[in-house]
Amino acid sequence: MNLSKREFLQVMGAASVAGMGLGRWANADAQVAANALYDVPRFGNVSFLHMTDCHAQLNPVYFREPSVNLGVAGMHGRLPHLVGEQLLKAAKVPAGSAEAHALTYLDFETAARRYGKVGGFAHLATLVKRMKASRPGALLLDGGDTWQGSATALWTKGQDMVDAAKLLGVDIMTGHWEFTLGMDRVKEIVEKDFAGKVDFVAQNVKTTDFGDPVFKPYVIREMNGVPVAIIGQAFPYTPIANPRYFVADWEFGIQDENLQKQVDEARAKGAKVVVVLSHNGMDVDLKMASRVTGVDAILGGHTHDGMPVATLVENKGGKTIVTNAGSNGKFLGVLDFDVKGGKVADFRYRLLPVFANMLPADAQMQSLITKIRAPYEAKLAEQLAVTEGTLYRRGNFNGSGDQLLLDALMDVQGAEIAFSPGFRWGTSLLPGQALTREWLMDMTATTYSYATVAPISGEMLKTILEDVADNLFNPDPYYQQGGDMVRVGGLQYTIDPTAAMGRRITDMRLGGKPIEASRNYKVAGWAPVAEDAAKAGNKPVWELVEQWLKARGGKVTARKVNVPKLAGAVPNPGLAEG
Repeated sequence: MNLSKREFLQVMGAASVAGMGLGRWANADAQVAANALYDVPRFGNVSFLHMTDCHAQLNPVYFREPSVNLGVAGMHGRLPHLVGEQLLKAAKVPAGSAEAHALTYLDFETAARRYGKVGGFAHLATLVKRMKASRPGALLLDGGDTWQGSATALWTKGQDMVDAAKLLGVDIMTGHWEFTLGMDRVKEIVEKDFAGKVDFVAQNVKTTDFGDPVFKPYVIREMNGVPVAIIGQAFPYTPIANPRYFVADWEFGIQDENLQKQVDEARAKGAKVVVVLSHNGMDVDLKMASRVTGVDAILGGHTHDGMPVATLVENKGGKTIVTNAGSNGKFLGVLDFDVKGGKVADFRYRLLPVFANMLPADAQMQSLITKIRAPYEAKLAEQLAVTEGTLYRRGNFNGSGDQLLLDALMDVQGAEIAFSPGFRWGTSLLPGQALTREWLMDMTATTYSYATVAPISGEMLKTILEDVADNLFNPDPYYQQGGDMVRVGGLQYTIDPTAAMGRRITDMRLGGKPIEASRNYKVAGWAPVAEDAAKAGNKPVWELVEQWLKARGGKVTARKVNVPKLAGAVPNPGLAEG
């Protein structure tokens, strides 16, 4: 985002008092900042608004961005693998600004208290209405991971988010975690709740028996006289990254060839602009953009990368714009095209952070949120403890929030080692904040969050770590599934992200002693993908963690985050988690 010096000073001055209890002066100055931040002049004649990976966060939240996001092979030193000061430099964003806080982990605690919470559907709704009012015909695209990530989404089987998305004005969406509600529930929502209101598109989801499309591959809409096509690309590794039994009758995959057919077909039907609404993850999108021609833009999700600048990828047919709009409702992407003579002549892209202090809550959406949460409010608000340190999740190797889960699982179940999945969703807490049941559910709410404990050999421990490391650091993006490294409690190890498959993990130790390949270790974990785990009487992970928290005497000390030692030619050497 490019601000004039005057606008920058306005934003800085306003944000410095926003949320500090200065009454009408704080509100007035926040409005000045909002006018500067959200004044996005209309450009061209075709506009798309893009949100993704909100993970069912209806209310404003704190969310700490990663301090480590390693890129390997061709992605080394490139977006989206820039964090902190490197990202600000690449995007020409002033350090210390509101936008810098939204995009980075820098000075997180101070900046979070200074600028306040981000996201919230009531505040997002205000911004969407403002952008749509200035861009007649603009379409709101939802990249998925919308119906999962909170207690109310779990308890209502996604209905809270379905109702909120319809009120928000979502026009088209694709999916990923949506599928963990099961095939019947997804079809029910798409065919009933969304009928005539929201198009669910996914060109790469087919039946396993005859290969028939499960959803529409694309839709064509007319915007200011220009036919535009939006093609859906659901998360290609859903049956691998999540339990297969939820989507037993469907197959996924990247399916470049089929995507090319859909692009060509849409063009043949008259589409002058073709956009792919993707949940691949940004590295995969960048490779796809180099292989599939005729796509003007890929609006991506899954990897939670808030990209303040668009990346242009050259291919045989020209260039494709690739963007990603972050997570947790923190951002709204605005992509404007100037279409002349039947093709895109120019474009403008902005990534707008959603600051609750700078955008008034939309009354209608706030009313819906209040209604949705009313039956659960007391249960959500129950205080389990107070945290003495910042709790967050994002980071390649671990976060203090996951460390808390690991410590709890080992303690309650008497395990030597614990694993927590490398999920990228989950909200943050500041020191001194109440650790409520809602936050715990923000970190753990899935339809298969069973806690497990089992004997695992040292040899198998290495195999598990190697497999996850290859998912994260394989030099070919098409072999990456987009999460972070499994979080590990108790066990220490060294990792070389640049090494070959099977050689990345070395020097595994427990209590300073080398792991023995033939010995079995007692290992705790949660969110197993095997169907039998749901039938084995395992308790939900939040029950065990809640038990642990209530035994802490009302306070949880700051977590010492267990991260591996980095070896080899590691990008951004010297960066540590936390």
